[in-house]
Amino acid sequence: MSTNTQWSELEFSVAQYVDVRMFYAILVLFGFGIIMAASTTVEMAHKDHADSFFYVKKQLVFLLIGLLALFVVSQIRLAYWESLGPLLLVVSIALLTLVLIPGLGRSVNGSSRWLMVGPIGIQISEFAKIAMIIYLSGYMVRHSLRVQTKFGAFLNPLVILGLVVVLLILEPDFGSAVVFVITVFAMLYLGGVRFTPFLLFTSAAIALLVLLAISSPYRLERISSFLDPWADPFDTGFQLTQALIAIGNGGVFGVGVGESIQKLFYLPEAHNDFVFAVLAEEMGLIGVIMLLTAYFVLIWRCFVLGKRAQELQMMFAQNLAYGCGIWFALQTAISLSVNMGMLPTKGLSLPFLSVGGSNLLVSCIALGLLMRVYTEISQQGARKTNRRRKVVRRAR
Repeated sequence: MSTNTQWSELEFSVAQYVDVRMFYAILVLFGFGIIMAASTTVEMAHKDHADSFFYVKKQLVFLLIGLLALFVVSQIRLAYWESLGPLLLVVSIALLTLVLIPGLGRSVNGSSRWLMVGPIGIQISEFAKIAMIIYLSGYMVRHSLRVQTKFGAFLNPLVILGLVVVLLILEPDFGSAVVFVITVFAMLYLGGVRFTPFLLFTSAAIALLVLLAISSPYRLERISSFLDPWADPFDTGFQLTQALIAIGNGGVFGVGVGESIQKLFYLPEAHNDFVFAVLAEEMGLIGVIMLLTAYFVLIWRCFVLGKRAQELQMMFAQNLAYGCGIWFALQTAISLSVNMGMLPTKGLSLPFLSVGGSNLLVSCIALGLLMRVYTEISQQGARKTNRRRKVVRRAR
């Protein structure tokens, strides 16, 4: 059997469970994630735990748990996820409230974003994002016509969004609040809401976010340092200047995997918020292009799945695919923009690359949902094709 034949058979087997192009993009992103986890945490792990691969092992454990979650999620019918949406959102809001209670929430760098489950810290806002996507996908199915024609039906999810944003601001987690707002408004727009109320509330939301940004001294400081990081490169502009130095140092081909200089305690959060800067330094423009291509393919295929679901009139699948695509696109774009000095510094993880179990686990759950969307679209498409064939046979 030739290599081409074997490869074709492998692709055919993969295509039964997941979009093939999306599958390749996911493999690339998982590969980059493990490589960068090893590269960015070796020195830190050796210093803090006397085990150079402590964080790599931890990340691999979370990856295995994430892959298990991906498999389980992909086996559950979309109808069940649609019915579970309100419950998942209520639980998420309750957990976001618990995070704010002293003694229950874990505070890091002045932000209480983690709920401790034994020795493991769970970032609830990450799980709340996917819960909101599932809930809103179902809400727009249950109230499809009313969302498009009635002001109240459009307002209801915005009230819930307002509650979530308040809880996030109290943590504080302004970056996640921005992701929530844009994701919800984008999903509502794709769901067919009327343009006038959409424009009105979008403008109000933008104005409110700007007001929140400039009303807080530390956020205002981040904005001013983002506008001119070189004005104070050893204090307020330190993170961004070090990130820009790392990216510039990478050139076309990079300095080599593991050879980054900036990650050696020069660049804060090199394993998390600024992992892209380290990747750019070590792998150069070639590595950056490969990474961006993988992200583009993943997000593109999300919207392709949404379009196919729309053609088959599978509204929940359509909303879910669009929602996951919007979330991946936003989280990625904001994280990359922060690393390149195009947006003020925010504590947002880069999907699949940033070291941290919550982000990786939720990303895998989103992939499991997308795999289920693909499966049910394929099944519905096959049934539709069979019905057409039967009609043709009867006509003959």
